[in-house]
Amino acid sequence: MSLTVRPVQSEPATAAGVHATKHAAALSSVLAAFGITLLKLITGLLTGSLGMLSEAAHSGIDLIAAAITLFSVRVSDRPADDVHNYGHGKVESLSAFVETVLMLGSCLWILKEALHRILFRQHLTLSFSVWPFAVLLLSIAVDYTRSRNLHRVAQLHHSEALEADAIHFSTDIWSSLAVFLGLCATYAGQHWRLPMLELADPLAAMVVSAIILRISWLLFRRTIDTLTDATTAHSQSRHDIIEDLAAIPGVLSVDRLRTRRSGPSYFADVTLGMTRNLTFQRTEQLTRAATEAVRRHLPGADVVVHSIPTASRAESIHDRIRAVAARANLAIHDVTVHQLGDSLHVDQHLEVDETMPLRAAHALVTQLESEMRREIPEVSSILTHIESEPATIERLDSVDRDRQLEQRLRRVASGFADILDIHEVLVTRAGDANHLHSRIQVSCHCTLPDELPMAQVHAVITALESAFKLDAPEVTRLLIHPEPATDNRR
Repeated sequence: MSLTVRPVQSEPATAAGVHATKHAAALSSVLAAFGITLLKLITGLLTGSLGMLSEAAHSGIDLIAAAITLFSVRVSDRPADDVHNYGHGKVESLSAFVETVLMLGSCLWILKEALHRILFRQHLTLSFSVWPFAVLLLSIAVDYTRSRNLHRVAQLHHSEALEADAIHFSTDIWSSLAVFLGLCATYAGQHWRLPMLELADPLAAMVVSAIILRISWLLFRRTIDTLTDATTAHSQSRHDIIEDLAAIPGVLSVDRLRTRRSGPSYFADVTLGMTRNLTFQRTEQLTRAATEAVRRHLPGADVVVHSIPTASRAESIHDRIRAVAARANLAIHDVTVHQLGDSLHVDQHLEVDETMPLRAAHALVTQLESEMRREIPEVSSILTHIESEPATIERLDSVDRDRQLEQRLRRVASGFADILDIHEVLVTRAGDANHLHSRIQVSCHCTLPDELPMAQVHAVITALESAFKLDAPEVTRLLIHPEPATDNRR
């Protein structure tokens, strides 16, 4: 049995609001990146500072990355369709991968240019100006503001692309500080004629390159993990999910837990071993409990739960017998097991469609008994009482015409000390109500003491059925619904 539970979809207005928030954050990032990149490029060309040009290259990469992020945010929020069943969240991971490649390219260019200036002592003289310092300070302020804004929106809406941008711009602050210090040292070296300080600018560029390289590596690892569906949950978090699933009453085992992430969305595939005699409704309750357990660790996850019917060690012989019948989609009742030496004998009742021919019904029972003996070797013999299950709708005659039957039932019930009350008596007839051979069925509610054990309840009801049929042999069936005395609201 497998049940699929999907997360509740957001309201259209809410989804539109989330998209608008992410789009606004990405657009503001693009505009800020464009302005800062332009200022750094102009300042670097005017001063000849490699550190400033490396910062311009870094900011240019950030501009491209921000533009890619803006595009990916617009695409990734599209709902799942017939082609992309898991949505378009992977677009964010692809954009992060492209950012990584671009950042790696800029890193290699900066390293090459810095080593060339250091080894050949070229382009070390810079034109002094206050503009590089002003631009760098402005860049630090802008990077701090937009990185905090992007991080807040990314955490709120689980956006991988926006989080990547937030990390980029937070590290840009340190690279800008490195260039700032490099320019200060370079100008100081030129002013006081200290040759070693003249190398501060290309060295600062190498520091920026190292920062870019580290960020590229971190993004590369995370992006590859996402694209290859590596486990998105930390090992401890995965362990916690499994523990929560195993702690659900009715779950016998956690056979498999698979998780993946696509953009802001999580997907989880869970396989649970459940007691095989559970009803479908109870299995659905356990499935919902498992879904909630997963979502406590992966908020909003799309969870698919597969249930495997499993025999538990606590199963009784009656449970095992009913499990075999349930597997064949057959309902048995009044199962009785007798000990005969070292083996067991089973008596059971099975209802079949009233239109089923005897030969087909007997073949069905023979197959059922064979499967029971094969799965439960200690059972040596089985006697199955075949009953017809009514498939027609019976007509209801006036209860007044059968008042005598109700009185006779009450009289018979008064002879049982445990029966406190008989009420809601209903008499129905099948076929011609005036015909001598019409089938009569009587149903009633029977009040019994609250603490009476079910075994004794069944014995009292069975005895009442036998006594009433002796008093009223024309009655085909008596159906009794037992009720505790405290539940009798009449």
